Amino acid sequence: MALLALLVGAALATDLAAADPSTKQQLQEKQQQAKNVLDQVNKLDTQFEASVEAWNGAKYELGVTQKQLKTERTELRQAEKQRRVAVTRVERRLVAIYESTDDQSTVAILFGSTNLSEMLNRFDAVHLVAAADHRLAVQATAARDRYAAAEQKTAGLEDQRAADVSQLDTQRRKIGGMLAERKRLLASVQSQVGALERKEAREQAILKAQAQARLAAAQRAAAAAEAAARAQAQAAAQAKAQAAAQAKAQATTTTTAPSQPAPTTTTAPSPPTPTITAPAVPTTPVSTGPLPAGHPEAAQIALKYLGIPYQWGGASPSTGFDCSGLVMYVYAQLGIQLPHYAAAQFGFGTAVPKNELEPGDLVFFDNLDHVGIYIGGGDMVHAPETGDVVKIEAISDFGNHYVGARRL
Repeated sequence: MALLALLVGAALATDLAAADPSTKQQLQEKQQQAKNVLDQVNKLDTQFEASVEAWNGAKYELGVTQKQLKTERTELRQAEKQRRVAVTRVERRLVAIYESTDDQSTVAILFGSTNLSEMLNRFDAVHLVAAADHRLAVQATAARDRYAAAEQKTAGLEDQRAADVSQLDTQRRKIGGMLAERKRLLASVQSQVGALERKEAREQAILKAQAQARLAAAQRAAAAAEAAARAQAQAAAQAKAQAAAQAKAQATTTTTAPSQPAPTTTTAPSPPTPTITAPAVPTTPVSTGPLPAGHPEAAQIALKYLGIPYQWGGASPSTGFDCSGLVMYVYAQLGIQLPHYAAAQFGFGTAVPKNELEPGDLVFFDNLDHVGIYIGGGDMVHAPETGDVVKIEAISDFGNHYVGARRL
C-alpha cells in the first residue's frame, strides 16, 4: 500500500511538472491577450464616447436650426400676408384715383373745394396717401423677400445638419458595434483566464500539499535522527560509566584481597589489569567545512502566503509582496532581519551548492534581481511579477538565469 502511494505520488508530481509550465504559459498568453483586448476596448470606448457626443451635438444643432426655420417660416407667412394686404390697398387706391370711369373722385375734389388752395391740398393729400400705401407695399415685399432668403438658407442648413446627423449616427453605430464585439471577446478571454487561474490554483494547492508533506517528513526524519543520536550518546555514556565502574571494582578487589602463602614449588604471575580506552576527543576541532543547519521552518512559513498578489515594493500580506519583500517578511518572523533588496540579501549567510539545497535556503536569479525561498523537491516559493501572485514554481523553469543560493 505504501509503495502504491509512493508510485502515485511520483506519477502525480511528474504530471504536474509537465503540466505546470504549460498552464503557466497559457495563462501568461491569455493574460497578455486580455490586456491587449482591454486596451482596444478602452480606446474604442473613448472613440465611441466622442462619436456619441458629436452625434448629440449634431442633433442639437439640427434641432436649433429646425426651430429657427420654423420661426422664419412663420415670419415669412406673416410678411407675405402683410405684403398682399399692402399691395391690395395700393391697387385699390390707384384704381380709385386714376382708373375711375366717372372721375367721381376728381369731381368731388373740385366741387368740394371752396378755393384753389384747398383744392390743391386735397389733391396732394390723395397722392400722399397713395404714396404711403406704395411705400408700405414695397417694404412688405422687401421683408417678405428677406424672410424668404433666410428661410431658404436655413432650410439648406437644415439639410446639411441632417446629413451630418446621419453620418455621425452611422459612425457611432459602427464604433459601437466594434466596441460590443471587443467586449464580447474580452469577456471570453477573461473567462479563459479565470479557468486557467483556477487550474493553476488547483495545481498550486497540490504542490503546496506535496511540499508540506515533504517538509513534515523531513522534520520527522530530522527528529528521529536527533532522537537516535541522543539515544546513541546516552548508550555510549552508560557503557563508558559501566566500564569505569567495572575497572574500579576490579582494582579495589586486587588491592584488598588477603595474602596467600606462596607456593613452594612455583610462583604464578599476577593477572593483568584490564585497560579501558576512552574515545579520543581532539583538543582542537578539525574544520571539515560543513554547512550550517539553516532554517527549514522558513519554507513552512512561506507556504502561508501563496496567492497573495504581487505588489512592487510590497512587504506585507495586507498590501502584497515583491520578491525580496516576501523573503524579508518570512525571515523577520524567525528573528532574522534582512534588507528589502535581493542583491543585498545575497550577501547574508553561507553559499550553498545547488545540489545541496535544503528547505529555507534563499535562491537567486536574473543577476540578483530576483529571489525565492527553496521548499525542497526542486521547487521554491516566490513573488514573480506584476499581475501574478505568490506561488510555487520549479527552479528549473528559470534555466540558466539561476545565480546561486545562500543559507542563513
